[in-house]
Amino acid sequence: MRLGSNLVCTCVQLPQTILIGSLLYLTIIRPNIQFSVYLCARFQSNPNKWNLKAAKRIIKYQKGTTNVGLWYPSDSNITLSGFSDSDYAWCKLDRKSTSETCHLLGSSLISWNRKKKTWVALSIIETEYIVVGHQYAQVIWLKHKLMDYGVKLKKVPLNCDNTSVINLTKNPIQHSKTKHIEIRHHFLRDYFEKGDYEIQFVKTKNQLADLFTKPLARDRFNKLRTKLGILYMKNVVWCVFSMLIL
Repeated sequence: MRLGSNLVCTCVQLPQTILIGSLLYLTIIRPNIQFSVYLCARFQSNPNKWNLKAAKRIIKYQKGTTNVGLWYPSDSNITLSGFSDSDYAWCKLDRKSTSETCHLLGSSLISWNRKKKTWVALSIIETEYIVVGHQYAQVIWLKHKLMDYGVKLKKVPLNCDNTSVINLTKNPIQHSKTKHIEIRHHFLRDYFEKGDYEIQFVKTKNQLADLFTKPLARDRFNKLRTKLGILYMKNVVWCVFSMLIL
């Protein structure tokens, strides 16, 4: 579906602006539609009929999944983990990358953030290395918040599907492809040497942040949505009922 600017199409300003604004508000409790909604929101200044059609498809999806929502079980383990990903130069209009980070407390999604870069990355290593840094900055904040409740966490696993980024984090040698990265983004190495976190490789098919960065096939979308703790409430009620019987 074409979402870019099209001078031939008739612009529809007011209805789409209100619709996208409402959907943006809805992403607070429905992160699984964040990718689609944010993509539509990029063209609010000059929308066309294709943008409006895409927004209506999101509404149609919402209508069919009204019983889907975030699930926070009371018996979840207090372990913190993070996932990060970036779509290198995916936007066809300006070739700027979009990064996404998400954090789970046990099996529950507690933090997620999606942001489009303001510059064009020169390599996929650059954009993914920087987003891992942003991910750990959020982890530091979450660890301090958990300390207020008497929860102290040591090594927090950060999951990344780019082996070059993992090697760059562990290796202090400046490679030729990373000399252009600003020094402020290399704070990851200091915290790695202190043992505050561990960065580990995760296969692309198990990269939970993919749900927020790129369009996915239905089966994989539903699989990642379930792993993020965004479940059908009727299934949750049935599981709780089964546990009570047992």
